[in-house]
Amino acid sequence: MKRMKKIILAPDSFKRTMSAIKICRVMEQVIKQYYPDVQVAKIPIADGGEGAIERFMQEHGGRIVKLQVKGPFI
Repeated sequence: MKRMKKIILAPDSFKRTMSAIKICRVMEQVIKQYYPDVQVAKIPIADGGEGAIERFMQEHGGRIVKLQVKGPFI
């Protein structure tokens, strides 16, 4: 039987429970229990909803700045 060499994980978040990044970590841990030598590529996906900013920050860096504004144009 041929063994897997690489597994690609590309989940979205589980709404209101876990981010896509956390899901990737959990999935990788379980996979490694059964296939310790497999290479796991984690590509957390965000559809623009919750988790999108977290994913962008992980990939590109930066920081979140919270500001109070009066409206979208001010």
